[in-house]
Amino acid sequence: HTHSIVIYMESIGDARSFLSAAREVALTKPMIVIKAGRTPQAAEAAVCHTGTLAGRDAVLDAAFRRCGVLRVDQISDLFDLAEVLAKQTRRPQGQRLTIITNAGGPGVLATDALVATGGELATLSAETLATLNQCLPSHWSHRNPIDILEDADPDRYTHAIQGAMHDPNSDGLLVILSPQAMTNPTQTAERLQQLAKSAPKPVLASWMGGADVTQGEMILNQAGIATYRYPDAASRLFNAMGRYSYTLQALYETPALVDDGGHSRDRSDRAVIAGLVDQALAEGRSLLTELEAKAMLRAYGIPAVESSLATTAAAAMAQAERLGWPVVVKLVSPTLTHKRQVAGVRLNLCCGEAVEAAFADIATTITSQYGPEAFTGVTVQPMVQRQQGIELILGSSLDPQFGPVIVFGAGGSQVQLLQDSAVALPPLNTTLARRLIERTRLYPILTSHGDFDLAELERLLVRLSQLVIEQPRIKALDINPLLFTPASPGLIALDARIQLHPPELDLAQLPRPAIRPYPSQYIKAWQLRDGTPVTLRPIRPEDEPLIVQFHHSLSEESVYFRYFHLMALNHRIAHDRLTRICFIDYDREMALVADRHDPISGQHQILAVGRLSKCHGLNQAEFALLVSDAQQHQGLGSELLKQLIQVGRDEGLAAITADILRQNRAMQRVCEKLGFRLTRSPDGTRAELRLP
Repeated sequence: HTHSIVIYMESIGDARSFLSAAREVALTKPMIVIKAGRTPQAAEAAVCHTGTLAGRDAVLDAAFRRCGVLRVDQISDLFDLAEVLAKQTRRPQGQRLTIITNAGGPGVLATDALVATGGELATLSAETLATLNQCLPSHWSHRNPIDILEDADPDRYTHAIQGAMHDPNSDGLLVILSPQAMTNPTQTAERLQQLAKSAPKPVLASWMGGADVTQGEMILNQAGIATYRYPDAASRLFNAMGRYSYTLQALYETPALVDDGGHSRDRSDRAVIAGLVDQALAEGRSLLTELEAKAMLRAYGIPAVESSLATTAAAAMAQAERLGWPVVVKLVSPTLTHKRQVAGVRLNLCCGEAVEAAFADIATTITSQYGPEAFTGVTVQPMVQRQQGIELILGSSLDPQFGPVIVFGAGGSQVQLLQDSAVALPPLNTTLARRLIERTRLYPILTSHGDFDLAELERLLVRLSQLVIEQPRIKALDINPLLFTPASPGLIALDARIQLHPPELDLAQLPRPAIRPYPSQYIKAWQLRDGTPVTLRPIRPEDEPLIVQFHHSLSEESVYFRYFHLMALNHRIAHDRLTRICFIDYDREMALVADRHDPISGQHQILAVGRLSKCHGLNQAEFALLVSDAQQHQGLGSELLKQLIQVGRDEGLAAITADILRQNRAMQRVCEKLGFRLTRSPDGTRAELRLP
């Protein structure tokens, strides 16, 4: 009987547990939160710019977006949104609103509120305009808001609603009624009640006039049409509905696969990264040098401009000659973080004399002001021309409650002045990366120039989130600037800073990521009985197209044994259903797939799926297996179940169970072979394995 959940919140105890529970509920029941204490407190200055950009309130907003929770600022909005989301089963696909009104003033006020909160007026299509011209007086507004004039009766409202309701340019409809001489609020409400039943988009109403419109309001509310006394409130709530839909779409939109997800990073890359960290800590440094930071970025597929270390002026001139003119000379210091702030950067040097002078000037300035220990040399790198590019900042910081946080925004030397950034919780996929980019003022600039490769920027953000998740020793990371150009090189890091946690810090004491990362520890190479190599690995959101192909390979018998009834293919491969199969919370369930890679075509094929779902309130889980018909009798089902049992042990479960059809003898034999106790009854077989 619960339709919406409203929460007054002062704090979150276990961030991961809250987000995990919220994600499970949000797809079926709206959750609206009002959080007290929004005003930020003064914070310590962070070593990296990103530490100051990722304010606690912004991180909380990012956490709510990640789990599909809608945040509001006012108590009235809390309950109004709960009502409208419970009543409206249709969600707007965008924030374009069509307004129908019999008075100009309320229409203008509704438009102001709509635009001020991020929405826009729908542009009426030519077909809609033609229809309205036929059924409305000649002096109607001929634009949105659709002003049908003060003498509008129920018939005119009906014609206007019918004419505008199916406009493809609109995501929702707001009908405003203000009492006039010819107005009949009750009859108009009855007409709207009937029309709304067939509306393909959400319909809201604003019945103005107090006691004169009470009967009409009652009719609309009883019909499940969210109705408000003031049209500006209706516009704001429509936008909130649009944000809610947008957030859910981002959570369950199938992303593109980035490389292999980073899960087969070769040993040489891992050795490079481990060596960089170990060397810095052994030397008592918490800051990586620029060269070390860029090497780590390259190991994760993030391009960085070539840089060379020079500890003497002669070496700096030699490196400049090798790289070609012009060049940049930058300070290398184990203690000073922001080179520009201490006059540690010289740009556009075009000759050896200029490089020699720059080296001497930086060395003198730094040693005199900060001591000789602050200067260990310079780096020399090519001067990358920035005229056609945009400078970005990417980075991460550590939130004490939500763990690692990714920051993206406008970069360069004026980053603090621009204050254009957005934050997100890792791990990211390409869809979540795009949503992060969209939340900055930079986004319209990037999209207005079609030559910028936004897909590559998304992939780079995904790789950055992999780096942050896989390297917990990193305390803060700052890529500024990351140059983004329409032509080659496209994306390249010009400068980078990485700060490490001190070696004496136990990493177990750090806040864990608020979203459980991909459990790569459960990846295993294996062979079928016929020698075919496969990879057993956890499922991921990018697998949805492969799962669709997998279901095409199943017989009716396999489907019946798995689901206990027949299920049509179009239902099994529906996106709404596959979101629950592929977009899983690894804290609540684990699904393993058998992935076969064709080395010739480069294509992947899923041969089997095994799932372990935790039972609510119990420290146990149920398993389910489904193997492609063509791959049965290859030992695949037994091996997948073995891996699920090991996952159960690793996750600390007390027992694993399953319900099996009486006819499914093969599954029963597999369970018996692996130590399950079977309890047979006329209704089926219960399998149970107690885990030590």
